[in-house]
Amino acid sequence: MIRSLRGKLISSHLIVIFMTMAVVTALLLTLGRSYFHRALEQSLVTQAHLIAEALIPGATVSSLEETLSPAYNAVQQQRIGNLEVQVENKASSATADHATGLDESNLAYLNAFSVELSTSFDTRLRVLDNLGNVLVDSAGLDEGKNLGDLGPIASALIGIQESHTLEIEGEDWLFVAVPVWMDDSIAGVIHLGQPLRDVAAVLADLRLQLLLVLVIAIPLSATIGLILARNIARPVQSLTVATGKLSQGDFDYPLDTSSQDELGQLSRTFASMRDQLQAIEKMRTQFVSDVSHELRTPLTAVKGLAETLRGGAVDDPAVRDRFLASVESETDRLIRLVNDLLILSRADSQALKLRKAQVEVENLVSETLERLTLQAETRDIKLCYELQETPLYAFADPDRVEQILLILLDNAMKHSPKGGTVWVEGSVIRVKTPSKQTPASLGDSIPLVLPEGNWAVISITDSGEGIPEENLPHVFDRFYRADVSRTRDRGGSGLGLSIAKAIVEAHGGHIWLESPSRSPKVEAGNPGTTASFTLPYSES
Repeated sequence: MIRSLRGKLISSHLIVIFMTMAVVTALLLTLGRSYFHRALEQSLVTQAHLIAEALIPGATVSSLEETLSPAYNAVQQQRIGNLEVQVENKASSATADHATGLDESNLAYLNAFSVELSTSFDTRLRVLDNLGNVLVDSAGLDEGKNLGDLGPIASALIGIQESHTLEIEGEDWLFVAVPVWMDDSIAGVIHLGQPLRDVAAVLADLRLQLLLVLVIAIPLSATIGLILARNIARPVQSLTVATGKLSQGDFDYPLDTSSQDELGQLSRTFASMRDQLQAIEKMRTQFVSDVSHELRTPLTAVKGLAETLRGGAVDDPAVRDRFLASVESETDRLIRLVNDLLILSRADSQALKLRKAQVEVENLVSETLERLTLQAETRDIKLCYELQETPLYAFADPDRVEQILLILLDNAMKHSPKGGTVWVEGSVIRVKTPSKQTPASLGDSIPLVLPEGNWAVISITDSGEGIPEENLPHVFDRFYRADVSRTRDRGGSGLGLSIAKAIVEAHGGHIWLESPSRSPKVEAGNPGTTASFTLPYSES
């Protein structure tokens, strides 16, 4: 239990509660003791003031204007309200002999009096002269003794008021030594004390109450901690089970994502990750299946041709040459497929090498169109280009950009009717803040948010039958063909647009398709398709 998350949460919860209450209890008892001691000390000083006025006419004690404890008034009412000082002549006895040096004391006359304090509390009073001789002792124990060497009394004799605690007959007493002033000089000391039994009783009761609170709070905290720990541990346990299921290939284990706290956010993040992994797994499975299918077709053809040649066709030169040409064609198709897969693999692993330089788009486009002139003439298609800003420069790898153009132009020619036109357009987009932007030739808006910066935009528009709206989200998927009825001789492997997308994104750009096209270059009657991509713009 203690090793589980729930056990750790409960244990930590109880430990924090217990330590907090222990610290609070200790602080309350310490502060309470200091609080009551201070109040009692102030009460004793006030009593000393009253006693000094009763016994020594014209005498004053330490100032009472200092900051008083909030509990002082209550203590004063209890301890001073019934205080009476009774003074009477002392009966002569042997114990009444003067102490050494008493004749030099300015309060020697007090030795002839007996002082009795009438109060409901035990109080011990000593009155000492300026030499430290005890003139009056309410307990009758120390009269005639010299206590000038006693620490607090010695401090009072030089004008410093001090308090201290003494243990008398197993009980703690608080004493205050208060200097008595006459004519700006020390006339004597009033040493006044009271037992701390009341303070001890209050502190003991407070300690008992705090212990009772602790006894009640611990089980209550344990119950609340158990509920909280269960609520916290439940989604974690669910995530743990879901993780185990995911490791076994189960993507459908139910997961509660309704919570709005951090654990709910974690569950939603895990669910999103699981969905992405499921999509990746499906894509990987489909990709392996598609690659196998694409490889199987040329390999089967090569195997069939080889078997036919072995069966005797090799003896006929015309048949042999035709079969060997077919083998060469299928081998070339395999090589192209392997090269395309290699490009995609490098792009996926961020290992696609680019030799970037300043590229003049017009020269690159014209050279690419010239390479495709014969193919365009064979299909009776006209190739044209128009740049809105010349010269137009891009910072890119010219070989890779040419590869993109070849892919997009080849697709455009395949989808354009005989006698149609394929347009290549170029422009510059300057984006100050990330927002939807568009080349002027494409209309008012495009479904794309371009990052801040300057971008060279190249668009290729055909005048063909267009792409169905439901197929547009998938045109960049690998091995995807919008028209599954097309043969591989016309439709290719289905990797062209995927390769173009990988190369564009490796440059930091974006690529998108629009069908029907927004371009005014599209001939009437056909929806057409516009393929556009952006590259980092380079100043001339």
